[in-house]
Amino acid sequence: SSPKAQRITALEHRRGSGGTSESLRWRQNPLWAARVCLPVVYIRFPQDCFYPPPQQISMFLSPPVDFLDCGRGAPVRMECNNPSDFRIEADGVVYAARSLQRSPQHALVLLVKAIDGTTQQQWTTQVRMEPPALSSHVPPAGNTDLMEISFPSRRNSQLKRMKRDWVIPPINVPENSRGPFPQELVRIRSDHDKSRALRYSVTGPGADQPPTGIFIIDPISGELSVNKPLDREHISNFHLRAHAVDLNGNQVENPIDIVINVIDMNDNRPEFTHQIWNGTVPEGSKPGTFVMTVTSVDKDDPKTANGMLRYKILSQTPESPTSNMFTINNKTGGIITVAAGLDREKVPQYTLIIQATDMEGNPMYGLSNTATAVIRITDVNDNPPEFTAEMFSGEVRENRVNVIVANLTVTDKDQPNTPAWNAVYKITGGDSTGRFSVPTDPTTNEGLVTVVKPIDYETSRTFVLTVEAKNEVPLARGIHYPHLSTATVSIRVMDENESPYFEPNPKLIKLEEGLMPESALTIFTAQDPDRFMRQKITYSKLSDPANWLRIDPNTGRITTIATLDRESSYVKNNLYNATFMGLDDGKPPANGTGTLQIYLLDINDNAPKVFPQEAEICEKPEPNAINITAVDGDLNPNAGPFAFELAHRPFDVRRNWTITRISGDHAQVGLKIGFLESGIYEIPIIITDSGNLPMSNTSYLRVKVCQCDINGDCTDQQHIMAAGLGTGAIIAILLCIIILLILVLLFVVWMKRRDKERQAKQLLIDPEDDVRDNILKYDEEGGGEEDQDYDLSQLQQPDTLEPDAIKPVGIRRLDERPLHPEPQYPMRSAAPHPGDIGDFINEGLKAADNDPTGSGSTAGSLSSLNSSSSGGDQDYDYLNDWGPRFRKLADMYGGCDD
Repeated sequence: SSPKAQRITALEHRRGSGGTSESLRWRQNPLWAARVCLPVVYIRFPQDCFYPPPQQISMFLSPPVDFLDCGRGAPVRMECNNPSDFRIEADGVVYAARSLQRSPQHALVLLVKAIDGTTQQQWTTQVRMEPPALSSHVPPAGNTDLMEISFPSRRNSQLKRMKRDWVIPPINVPENSRGPFPQELVRIRSDHDKSRALRYSVTGPGADQPPTGIFIIDPISGELSVNKPLDREHISNFHLRAHAVDLNGNQVENPIDIVINVIDMNDNRPEFTHQIWNGTVPEGSKPGTFVMTVTSVDKDDPKTANGMLRYKILSQTPESPTSNMFTINNKTGGIITVAAGLDREKVPQYTLIIQATDMEGNPMYGLSNTATAVIRITDVNDNPPEFTAEMFSGEVRENRVNVIVANLTVTDKDQPNTPAWNAVYKITGGDSTGRFSVPTDPTTNEGLVTVVKPIDYETSRTFVLTVEAKNEVPLARGIHYPHLSTATVSIRVMDENESPYFEPNPKLIKLEEGLMPESALTIFTAQDPDRFMRQKITYSKLSDPANWLRIDPNTGRITTIATLDRESSYVKNNLYNATFMGLDDGKPPANGTGTLQIYLLDINDNAPKVFPQEAEICEKPEPNAINITAVDGDLNPNAGPFAFELAHRPFDVRRNWTITRISGDHAQVGLKIGFLESGIYEIPIIITDSGNLPMSNTSYLRVKVCQCDINGDCTDQQHIMAAGLGTGAIIAILLCIIILLILVLLFVVWMKRRDKERQAKQLLIDPEDDVRDNILKYDEEGGGEEDQDYDLSQLQQPDTLEPDAIKPVGIRRLDERPLHPEPQYPMRSAAPHPGDIGDFINEGLKAADNDPTGSGSTAGSLSSLNSSSSGGDQDYDYLNDWGPRFRKLADMYGGCDD
């Protein structure tokens, strides 16, 4: 065997789910002495193995048997010599095929064979399972039948490095145990308990976490016990962690995980999700047609027989045509048909009793439950509608619509109020003009023969209709309509007294306006549609808005009783409408109405007028004229273009005014003289239209002459009053303006006074002190900002400034106001600082007089000052125009006495 295999003496137990009471130990293979690659058995388990009591064993997972193929790569199949008791999976895991009883006296030897899937070469090895009594380890005092769980050995306080992870096999505990409690499950122990006293404990849900108190452990012996019956349907497994500490509470072993599986017992009956199941299947369905699926659940473990359910049909009601019309899939619960002959008209519904049994349907050990399946046979259209009679009759009065004249009845054996029962009627003959329809009554399924268009008795007195009846859905395959699905309907029309009617309606006539009274216009008569009745029609007037017309009651002749005027307010778009009524003498009498439309042609019967009739003009027009328009009630060519002229009287009209024609409808009136006194003047204007036999009219234009402002608007009191302002409103406005002006004046005086006070304070500061560093800027209006605009450098000798202190052009402080570039003055020789402002100015004058360049100061206004001048008669008021810097100088050296 390989050196790696030779070094392995015992490996950790990798995984498991229970076991027998025997212990598994590795035994050396006799074939290892050979120099060939042979299978090696890896038995993975701790030094102390453990197993539950034999009565709890149904299947256990042994340590896996691995085959070291030495790089062969071929698939290997494993077999054992005792397949009735054990089986080996492809991954080498050995399972118990049944519950095994341990034998304390004899060890069980299992022969394992590995077969190469390609070459069929075989290797064998042995797995020896010995009882705990053969183990070299003697368990501690206590219950010697308990399975033991040992902590893995440690090296240098760390877990020993192993090929596989340390996994403790689960502990299986059956549910619903009757006790007595507490019931011991397993013993937890550590190899260190030989040298010192230890204390054991477990933690996790079921121990110290909710639900608490289910599992308890003896801290000295390490016996883990269950304290009450378990319910797998409530909690199927528990995950605990075992701890081992010394008497000082120091951890001796790393905690190990313990899984406790609750073994299922068949303590729950199957429960159907519904107690009554409803399904449908069409009538006439073939065998094997799916109907529905019933389901039930079992709280027991579905992986075991406890939760494996089987279904069957206990009974069928009614047992027609056979007692086995349906069957059920015993695993899925699907119900299907197994026999033909489903007929809804004979058996509309079946009731099945379904049973579900666990333990795979074992009637002796399984638990059962039942439910009811109601299968409704749905209708198919296998019965056509049939008329109850071959002939139907009815009658209707002429000109009636939306009335029922006959009811057609049918019979249908299919389920009522379904598409297979609902009838649809169709007229197949006798109604070429489409005057009838046959809708279906949704309640009775009758055909309602209804008139949808008016019927004229004088045209048709009887109708014979052919009606066909079908269902909403086609008939099932193989079924044909009988002859009774067609019927004949006879309808008689009854005469009615119909209303007279005017033809044409409305009637239009054209004539000129101004027609004189008692003039004949036209004859407007009505016709009686009742040709078989001899009736007389009389006429009357219903509507005549202007009361212009009269109608003869016997002949229908219409004459005028007043002059027709196209410009009347009753005429719209040259049309005048009048309504008349014709009444017959039938029983009962009937009447009809007609409208007469008179289109009035225009004649020149209206004189033109001026518009507007009032206007305003200034006393001194510059220029200021009035535009006027001529209006005429007539239409072209009886209206414009118009001729305009001023009347000859009074004589001052043509002397003061002038009129100029602008277009055919417009003219302009203006003052002929340069000035006209304010007042109201009426100007007579003669306007003549262009009609055949033209008409003239003198209209008066009322003109108000007033004083105007620069905008040409009247400014006198009357104009203001015309604008809608009263005397009180004008006085209030004037008072507000005066108060506002006073407030502004007071504010300006206060600002002037404050500005002078600040300037006086600035002159008292030493020129060498740049007061800008001490000036504060306030957020205020007026002089607050202006007070910070002093540039005291202008009052200092430029030569005395250090070169670094001279500001470049365009550079200013952040607290300075942005200023326009100031003129640059020439540099003068240095001079001592004057003691006061007067001496400073005198020194400046001397420097200017002695300037070798001859240019003097760039401030031209100072050139008038000279050293020989006394200054008493000099006017310094112009310094006020230089800005705030020179305003104080003007006050000090000006001509004022103060």
